[in-house]
Amino acid sequence: MTLVSCWAEALSKAVSKFEGQVSVTWKPYQIDPGTNIEGETFDDYCQRRWGGSGWTSHLRTEGSKDGAAFADWKWWPNTLKAHQLIRYASKECDNTSASNAAIFEALYEEGENISDVDVLIKIGKEKLGLEEGPLRLYLQGNQGAKDVLEEIDEGRRRYKIRGVPFFVIEGEETTTTPYGISGAHVPETFLDIFEEISEKE
Repeated sequence: MTLVSCWAEALSKAVSKFEGQVSVTWKPYQIDPGTNIEGETFDDYCQRRWGGSGWTSHLRTEGSKDGAAFADWKWWPNTLKAHQLIRYASKECDNTSASNAAIFEALYEEGENISDVDVLIKIGKEKLGLEEGPLRLYLQGNQGAKDVLEEIDEGRRRYKIRGVPFFVIEGEETTTTPYGISGAHVPETFLDIFEEISEKE
């Protein structure tokens, strides 16, 4: 998970236009693992790290084109717990796109601090249909944290991921060399890759 709700929309548009079948799985990544575990206010974090939030102007402009308004972005979260929620939800419904979309909406459009366990439980209950009791035990017991961190390390080792967004696109055949592309891209870029992989299989 990262600051890519607008780029997620670009990928989603490409998937909907492609005539073949595409399965999307989100993998964890932390931009700044040193973020306060309880999260930091957006303004304070940007001021501390970059001297201001001017860098988000382009992000907001591009996001608005794809329906990502960033209307109430108040927090810069430590995303470890949110990744744990996504991992838990994937075992219940096998849909990482739905859980990521719910978290993006809460963070960017509803002003929620997704570092907070109670906020994540609310997301899980109201948006993902998860039972509160088992989810609370999972998050408060810090279950899944080790697995999340290991996945992040694997991405760094295997694909040399050093920033986000980063997309790994591969075919169903194990002999197909995967494409690894970083940065923001328009839907047509993804479509071209989908079609090229499809022709090889």
